[in-house]
Amino acid sequence: MQRFLITTANCALLVLLLIGLPAATHARLGDWQISSAVTVRQLLFGGLAIAAAGNVLAALFGFKGRKERKLCWWWAAIFGVLLLADGMFLRGWINFGWLQNALRWLQKHL
Repeated sequence: MQRFLITTANCALLVLLLIGLPAATHARLGDWQISSAVTVRQLLFGGLAIAAAGNVLAALFGFKGRKERKLCWWWAAIFGVLLLADGMFLRGWINFGWLQNALRWLQKHL
């Protein structure tokens, strides 16, 4: 039961951070976007960091069972990788131009 709760809580947090946060902070007035993209990125970065730290603390101090601790470490790694990818994207070390080009090619040919 604890493993189910760990997975459910982390999945809900992941959906909240990756879908809900951008949707909630995306304010538009006609064709103008009036919300700050920097604010969205800072909230996402902070949310991912808090989620990773929370899973690490839960693995260290929250659960006594080996399977529950392993699951918390697994979720901490997922949030850590997302945090790393977000940081690399913000610094310009990686980009998704290849995805944009592929989608434009697909749109042109369909």
